[in-house]
Order: sequence, then C-alpha cells, then structure tokens
Amino acid sequence: MLDWLPENISTYGGAIDHVIRTIYYIVGAWFVLAEVVFLFFIFKYRRRPGRSATYQPGTSLKALAWILLPVALILGFDLAIEVVQAPVWEEIKQQLPIADYKVRVRGRQFVWDITHPGADGQFDSADDIQAVNQLVVPVNRKIVFELEAADVIHSLWIPHLRLKQDAVPGRTIRGWFEATQTGVFPLACAELCGSGHGMMKGELHVLNQPDFEQWIKEETAALLEVP
Repeated sequence: MLDWLPENISTYGGAIDHVIRTIYYIVGAWFVLAEVVFLFFIFKYRRRPGRSATYQPGTSLKALAWILLPVALILGFDLAIEVVQAPVWEEIKQQLPIADYKVRVRGRQFVWDITHPGADGQFDSADDIQAVNQLVVPVNRKIVFELEAADVIHSLWIPHLRLKQDAVPGRTIRGWFEATQTGVFPLACAELCGSGHGMMKGELHVLNQPDFEQWIKEETAALLEVP
C-alpha cells in the first residue's frame, strides 16, 4: 500500500514507514466508515412526501453517544499511533549518535551551501570543502549534520532517507542519518521559501568508503592548488 514512496535507503526509514503505514490504515478505515455512514443517512433521511424535518436537541444519552463514542475511539487510535511513533522519535530526534562523519548544511535562496570537512576531519580549517547543492557522504556511516538557514525558513528534504528537517534562521539544528545504499539521490527544499523555491534542488551522493576517501583527497588537493 506504500509503493508510491521512494525506495528507502536509511537505517531508520523502515521504522518511519511503519508509522506512516499505521496512520494510513487507521485514517483510511475511519474515512471509509465515515463516508458509508454519511451516505446511509443521506439515503435513509432524505426528503419524502408527508415527512417534515424536526429539530432534535441532542440531549439524550443515545444522541450524545453519537459524539462521545467516536471521540473515545479516535482518542484510543491516537494513543495507539503515539505508542508506535514514540520510540521512532526517540531514536531519531532525542539523542544524536556518535558521528562517523559531520557536515554543515546552510539553506539560502535558492541553493544549499554544504561544507564537508577536509582530510583533517575538522571544520573551519584551510581544507574545508565547500559545495553547492551537493552532499557527499560514505555509505553505512552515521552522518551528523548541522543545519542552518541564511534568510528565510527552508526545509532539508531527502525522500529516500525519510529525512525532512526545517532550517530556521538564527538556529543551528542537528540531526543524523545513515545511508545503506550507494548512489545519487535527490535533495530538495520542502518549505515554500520564495519565487525560486522549485529550483532549490541538489543531490545526495552516497559513496563506498574507498571512493569517498578518494573524493576527499581529490577535493583537498584541488583546494591546495588554488593560488
């Protein structure tokens, strides 16, 4: 039922898909039930000759049950969704894992500025690798990112990772992911941020470890060659 979602390449993507699936089935069942009841009432209480409409105050217990029972059921299902999603939120948002690699991502109208640490693995040094709309990471490694916005609210969205995080001006928001498959995947902004919002796109490049190390060496060497 979730075949319309892009392929998951994240360690926690399956857990997020399970939350989506739970909500999908619960809300879907309620939608069908509500429409069936609605259509039944339209047919049963339709206008007929010799039958006039009457005002029903809805003060009896039987009448109130039509409100109170659905409210109780919806509350129960909401709590069920909470039980499913709470451990997922805890894993993804509450605590950052020890980083195998760190990156900085800064959204501005209408590009993503991405800083990769160079061969020394440290930010704010001479070999920092600056990229535009290109996030390069190793596969099967925990990547911790620092996300910022330069002007307005943006939202870092990488559907294949099941990752979507708002970037707010004046704040540094940290998050993480671990890609399980090499390849090139789309990266976009999911928050309307101005006239060029639709063009604010980039790419996530997931490389195996030797290729990633080679990329770092080549980019660092290119920096040192710049006069």
